Amino acid sequence: MRARGRNLKRRLILFAGILLLLSPLRASAAAIAEREVLPNGMVLLHAERTGLPIVKVVLAIKAGSVAEPPSKEGLANLTADLLNEGTTTRSSRDISDAIEFVGGSLDTSGGADYATVTLSVLKKDVRLGFDLLSDVVLHPAFSEGEIARKKAVIKSSLIQQKEDPGTVASKAFLKAVFGDHPYGVPPEGTEESLDAITRQDIVGFYKAHYAPNNAIIAVVGDIGREELRALLDRFFGGWQPGEIADRPLPVLRKGDGPKVVRVQKDITQANVALGHLGISREDPDYYAVSVMNYILGGGGFASRLMDNIRDNKGLSYDVHSLFSANKFGGYFEAGLQTKNESANAAIGEILKEMERIRAEPVTDKELSDAKSYLTGSFPLRIDSDRKIASFLAAAEYYHLGLDYVDTYKEHISAVTKEDVLKAAKKYLDPKDYVLVIVGNLEKASLKY
Repeated sequence: MRARGRNLKRRLILFAGILLLLSPLRASAAAIAEREVLPNGMVLLHAERTGLPIVKVVLAIKAGSVAEPPSKEGLANLTADLLNEGTTTRSSRDISDAIEFVGGSLDTSGGADYATVTLSVLKKDVRLGFDLLSDVVLHPAFSEGEIARKKAVIKSSLIQQKEDPGTVASKAFLKAVFGDHPYGVPPEGTEESLDAITRQDIVGFYKAHYAPNNAIIAVVGDIGREELRALLDRFFGGWQPGEIADRPLPVLRKGDGPKVVRVQKDITQANVALGHLGISREDPDYYAVSVMNYILGGGGFASRLMDNIRDNKGLSYDVHSLFSANKFGGYFEAGLQTKNESANAAIGEILKEMERIRAEPVTDKELSDAKSYLTGSFPLRIDSDRKIASFLAAAEYYHLGLDYVDTYKEHISAVTKEDVLKAAKKYLDPKDYVLVIVGNLEKASLKY
């Protein structure tokens, strides 16, 4: 999910709910969840919340695209997508009918770092929910018919994406930044890589990575510990641990100068993406970088890029920057849309703002506003049981700790102007970057 510029009105609306949300969630760090490693190696994170008779479950399996073998891009995502498309005892229709009949949901999704299976069910139907959840995870059929159908759906989406200039720019940017690293290709893969994937590949990937000692289950809602353990013993007790082999990943390295990718499209607005490698989610500088990026371009109308490029020069309606951080690395990107003829000017202003934040300390107000927003809006990430379950799974995967609700605010609050300047100098490079432009190249007359 990509961060975009936020308008002031939206920010004010977000702040309005913070006081209501903050108190119950920060009562104590230990209260958000209990952690336990089950006998089969699966990590259980449990947060009992009795306000509504609903149970939310997120099962995260460390089987994202980073675990795929070379030339099989899309394998992890395809495997995850197929989990609820039929088991050894239930058809895809049986599964969907059963969960929809009780007003619940059961969804699967692939990702770069891990795959997820999410369950939402009423308290009274929790046994059925766990039955279906365990069935799709433990006994997927991976039928040839469903594989062909799912491939066709994904390939159709990939073909449609080629018509969207923003998506074209994003894919070209990631490929140029990450090279042959798995992060350089979207989790859904490519048309060519999907054609190369066989049922044997899917079954082999599933057997190699879908094991309890490679999984995290976060359960949030109206269910007590004793009842939950009984359900896990009943439906996941037979899931046997396996030997998980780590895939060696390519070393991420910056280039030795600007790299420019030009894509011709006869459109009136050029799509521009400029950036380079960033940081991993577990990097201790993550918090200083977050504050720095908010000031640079992540803070919507409060950011320097928006103030300069939109408000002062009128070159773009929306301009943003972000640091996307995953397990094994990340990237920095500044992006905008502008008239083809003004692309050079807009790119120049992005580089100018990158230079400025590296050269001089931010103001006291910029620092204060950034920290206030980042800490104040944090509770909105966990304002529902579904978000809490996802948050818990991510916190476990990235080793953030169950006290992260508290420590996040502490880390952000501790960032100084010197920290921001140091982070900008270390993690922004206005000379060694990747630049992607998708637009009418003749009208743009790109000088970079």
